[in-house]
Amino acid sequence: MLHKISLEHVLFLDIETVPEQESYDSLSEEMKYLWADKTRYQRKEDFTPSEFYDRAGIWAEFGKIVCISVGYFVFKGETRSFRTTSFHGEESQLLIDFKNLLETHFNRPHHLLCAHNGKEFDFPYIARRMIIHNISLPSKMNLFGKKPWEVPHLDTLDLWKFGDYKHYTSLKLLTNILGIPSPKDDIDGSQVRQVYYEEKDIDRIIIYCEKDTVAVAQIVLRLRQENLLDEDEVISV
Repeated sequence: MLHKISLEHVLFLDIETVPEQESYDSLSEEMKYLWADKTRYQRKEDFTPSEFYDRAGIWAEFGKIVCISVGYFVFKGETRSFRTTSFHGEESQLLIDFKNLLETHFNRPHHLLCAHNGKEFDFPYIARRMIIHNISLPSKMNLFGKKPWEVPHLDTLDLWKFGDYKHYTSLKLLTNILGIPSPKDDIDGSQVRQVYYEEKDIDRIIIYCEKDTVAVAQIVLRLRQENLLDEDEVISV
């Protein structure tokens, strides 16, 4: 089934998120209470709500998106390229820009979105943050009433599970065992908050995010038993 999908119809993506506020102390008293209540099970007795706040970026209710990187294949005769671009800046604007991309270039029924663990993280996170910002959902993000086979999303983690829904494999592990150059050669997800708030280096985050997007495309190529992308085939636009 995967071989029947035209790669130029797939938009590959990755997002980077951070806590919505720089520090726990910046939260209102009500949000502090809600944060403590939301994370009670994860924290147990090991962390206070304040100590646990650096992980707030993984929850859409307490985090925000600072970068969405996308990539797509372009085929011209016997040659191919993989174009990447990133949306960053004010969250509401980057979400609007991403929505515009979907509605103008990836709005047909055959178009698909693809991410690693996208069904559990990237796709719902983007949709929730759009709703929080009062942005209407593009059709590719609005799953209400759709049957499972109508959902226009591919997930490389889901593909690797082969039906084993208890199984989780990180992007770093999967690229390693499949012989794909690792995208994790600078920072990892746990450092994005520090790079964003303390180092204020969004360019470093963009590079990291785009490398993950390329890695997702490489996994799909390996699953299709096709040649991996060379460095000169990847073009940032």
